[in-house]
Parts: sequence; structure tokens; C-alpha cells
Amino acid sequence: MDYDIFEQGDMQLQSGATLRDAKLAYKSYGELNADKSNAIVYPTWYSGQHYDNEWLIGEGMALDPSRYFIVIPNMLGNGLSSSPSNTPPPHDGARFPNVTMYDNVRVQHRLITERFGIERLELVTGWSMGAGQSYQWAVSYPEMVRRILPFCGAAKTSIHNIVFLEGVKAALTADAGWNNGWYREQPGVGLRAMARVYAGWGFSQQFYREKTYEREPLRYGSLEDFLVGFWEGLFIKRDANNLLAMLWTWQNADIGKTPGFGGVEEALAAIRAPAIVMPAQQDLYFPPEDNEWEVAHMPNAELRIIPGSWGHFAGGGLNPVDTKFIDNALKESLAREV
Repeated sequence: MDYDIFEQGDMQLQSGATLRDAKLAYKSYGELNADKSNAIVYPTWYSGQHYDNEWLIGEGMALDPSRYFIVIPNMLGNGLSSSPSNTPPPHDGARFPNVTMYDNVRVQHRLITERFGIERLELVTGWSMGAGQSYQWAVSYPEMVRRILPFCGAAKTSIHNIVFLEGVKAALTADAGWNNGWYREQPGVGLRAMARVYAGWGFSQQFYREKTYEREPLRYGSLEDFLVGFWEGLFIKRDANNLLAMLWTWQNADIGKTPGFGGVEEALAAIRAPAIVMPAQQDLYFPPEDNEWEVAHMPNAELRIIPGSWGHFAGGGLNPVDTKFIDNALKESLAREV
């Protein structure tokens, strides 16, 4: 096992349900310095686990473990932290309770403060749902977070994004083997169908029009090869109930529902941390105009668009050009005096 577990105990969720004996899986990189001032939190994304984030960590990069203590907390529901697939009855499988971004960040805060004694974070950053958690950290714990850099994500899931996810959910649950979440083996037909639905949204129209998947760095032999090898390969190894649990979290992401706030505009206005908000130019989930609206309501934020045709997956670590663009922005953010 290449990660550690933080034992949360019984966790009262925002929904009112109690997740018994909750566990947060995490991995740390680098060493915490003497005054505990070099910590960065880098949450995971939909279906991803900590090792899927490692592309943005390395010597000479912004997230350099020789300089920073980087913690990647695994989202609740992702199969390593408490999830439908590893929680004992009565909250196993389809009975796993609904978990919000607020819930995720609350247990991450306990990990950071109780296990490590950290009082300030140099940075919170993340891709997609990791970006959503970055916003949530800044709202929930403004006294701790010095800066944020959310990329290819949003503070609140848009209605259009919710509709896209309804299509994903419908494809998965249409498999008779899903059996309302009480399957004996993974519903493979549904998982493959879900991957095909996802495929039309993860990259842009230009990406497909120019057959970018046939060139470096992907080098798939055909469209069908890409759909099977990349997209089906991404989801077929996942647990269906875990995917549905995280999908609920995604659909219901909204920093405006943080206790004490009256909506997303009020929550955005309360973010003190300097922010570089980075959408991808052709992201079909989180288009730049959504982030432009958010930045207009934040007191100390800058919009910086990742150019190119890779859409949402500009933030996925697959394209070295996009990775360098993100890394440069992180370096700039960390170099700024706060």
C-alpha cells in the first residue's frame, strides 16, 4: 500500500447522515519543514486516485517535493477513502450516504491540522473536482489558505454540467447487471457505455476533427482504438457505485451551500486568498465564461485561460504543452508575496 489512512471516526455529513468509521486515504510527498510553512494540498478528481495526480509533482516543477510538503487527499467515494466499495454494512454499496465537497474538505482539514499540526497552507490546487475542492478550502478555511489555483473546474456545478452527468449516469445504470447498485460483479456493459458518453465531452470538437488522438503523445491507431483503449480503459477498472457516489458529489458541488453563506456569489466574495483561476479554452464541462463570472465576484482573482484544443483534459497531465502552462502558473502563484 503506497498511501496512508487517516481514521476520521464517525462523521456527521452535511446531509444529516452519519458515515461510520470514516477513513481518508492520502499520500504525502516531500518533508514538512520545521515551522510547517511549506504545505500544499492537491485533491483528487472524479474517479482519480492520488497516483493520477503525480504528473504535476517533480523536481524543478512548482510542486517540487524538495521544497514543499505536498498532500494528496483521496476524495471520499474514490475507492481508497471511505467508499461504497469498501464501507461495511449498512452503508455499503448503494446505501453509501451522499457526500458533498464541504464534507470532503472538512475531513481533509482534520487530516492537515490533527495529523500534521499545520496551520497555514501555501497553496490549494487541483483539476476538475479537485478545483472545486480548492474553492471549498478557500471558503471553509480562509484563515489557513494563502492562495488557490483551481484549473478546469468550478465553484458551483452548472445546470448544463448536471445534464451531461445525467447522461453518464443513465448509461451506467441502464445495464441490467447494475441491479440498482446491488450487483455481484461490475456492470461492464454500463461502464463501457458510460465511457462512450464521456468521450464526447472530455476533449473538444477540434481535438476530434484534427484527429489529435492519433498523434503524440497519445498515438492511438484509430478513433475506435482511442474509444476503447483510452476511454473504456479509464472506466472499466472502476467500481460502479463509487462512480455514482462521486457523480452525486460533482452534481451537487456548490460553495454557496457552505454553512453561513447565502449563495455562491456571497461565498465567492468571501474568498480572501489570491487566486489564479484557469479554465481550458475549449472545456465542454467548465467553459471559460463560467469561470469569468466567478472571477468577477472574487476580490483577488485572475482569469488565465489554458489555450488549445484539449478541452477538459488540458488539465489531465496528458499533453506536455498544457502541463508546462499549468506548472508555470503555479510557479508564478507560489512566487508572489501574500
